Amino acid sequence: MARKLATAAATLALIAGMGFAAAQAQETTTAPATTTETPAITVADYGIGAPDAPVKIVEYLSFTCPHCAHFHADVYPKLKAEYIDTGKVRLEYHEVYFDRYGLWAAMMARCGGEMRYFGITDILYDTQSDWAASDDPAAVVASLKKIGRTAGMDDATLDACMNDADMAKALVAHYETNFKADGIEGTPTFIINGTKHSNMSYEDMKALIDAELAK
Repeated sequence: MARKLATAAATLALIAGMGFAAAQAQETTTAPATTTETPAITVADYGIGAPDAPVKIVEYLSFTCPHCAHFHADVYPKLKAEYIDTGKVRLEYHEVYFDRYGLWAAMMARCGGEMRYFGITDILYDTQSDWAASDDPAAVVASLKKIGRTAGMDDATLDACMNDADMAKALVAHYETNFKADGIEGTPTFIINGTKHSNMSYEDMKALIDAELAK
């Protein structure tokens, strides 16, 4: 069963309580200074595969979603080998933020740019049961920074990225725009050449892709 989306109230609380710096210092989480204006930041959705691939898949995902981690472990490697690496499919990630941990993870993954993003995503899902399960925000911060350092970033770079309140607001606004436009109710959700589908096995996804390729 897919993980359900947060309510609007929870989303507002997510922005107000992102509190990365406070967690890093092992202090009580408080809201960063905010305004009611939407920050003038352009948020890109990263994709992997040939831009002109005949089949485009948009995956709505959360880095703290166990069902997404399961898809990444069991389905994604086959999808990548058979369809993405062969130029038949382009996969684009649309992030969803259920909680501040997922938002922090996304901000860290994006810190290294698109070139590092997918490698960091691999690590986030492979180690999700370790970093995302903690009740201690400071421990989550330490784990995420460790992943970032593994990807070649230093602490100063990571701190700057993950304390960027304007970027956090822009990411959440972008996510809200996307999921409202596409009528998303949970993660993972897949839009295959414009048609929405819930979580599925590789065999089911393969059948849908092959049907699109046969058109």
